[in-house]
Amino acid sequence: MKHLQKRLFVIVPLAVLWIIPLVWMLVLALTPNDLVQENTIRLLPAEPTVTNLINVFRTGLTTRWFLNSAIVAVTTTVFVVVSQAMAAYAIARIPFRGRVIVYPLILAGLMVPREAMFIPLFLMFAEWNAHNTYAALVLPRVAIPLGVFLITQFMLAIPREVEEATQIDGATRWTAFWKIVFPMSLPAVTALAVFTFIQTWNDYLWPLVSATRKEMFTITTGLASLQGNFAQSTELGSLMARGVIAALPLLILFFIFQKNLIRGISMTSGGK
Repeated sequence: MKHLQKRLFVIVPLAVLWIIPLVWMLVLALTPNDLVQENTIRLLPAEPTVTNLINVFRTGLTTRWFLNSAIVAVTTTVFVVVSQAMAAYAIARIPFRGRVIVYPLILAGLMVPREAMFIPLFLMFAEWNAHNTYAALVLPRVAIPLGVFLITQFMLAIPREVEEATQIDGATRWTAFWKIVFPMSLPAVTALAVFTFIQTWNDYLWPLVSATRKEMFTITTGLASLQGNFAQSTELGSLMARGVIAALPLLILFFIFQKNLIRGISMTSGGK
């Protein structure tokens, strides 16, 4: 009990410090712009209104940017989950030549900064005339070494007898993967899917480099492009409302899958 109290003594203040900026952003989003000009330091909205939130989808290209982020994040997540799960299954279950070399090489990709690959990626997509397309926003994020590592560690903990029993009954490796191993790996797969969606939704640098037309901006680059228009605090409430709308899908996603996320991480790290 004392150990738990000590943990709470540390965690609760940190949680409060993390939540305060989010509360401040929400308060400003619910405050009329004319009142925001008078005072921006408040933890309760003065004359609360949802006008700023409603106007988010009425002005500019915010709706298009939101849709772009949704398309890119969902598509990337699907590609990552399927490709990483198949790669992890091959490494964890299929004895092939060079496996002891391939796996470390994949993990070595974790040590390469994404920024170091920007120039080769930019030149490659420029040669294909693929910039300002969804393909250019999706494909660079598909190869994630972390995903292979997470799912491989999880699949290694699954008893081989379960898979071997299905193969004795005549099931192919493909069937064993999709009907046995993949469903049993759902905690790790869910954790990877949530991580991928969040990272893709929040990605700023690559969309900034690849998408130069406003209609192809994602929500992060789109909101950043509006900062010049809101340099003065006259429309700070509207800007904060856009931030709230942009963060809302991530909060909903976390609350829905938080149990799977925690379970997937704990079982992967614990090897159980």
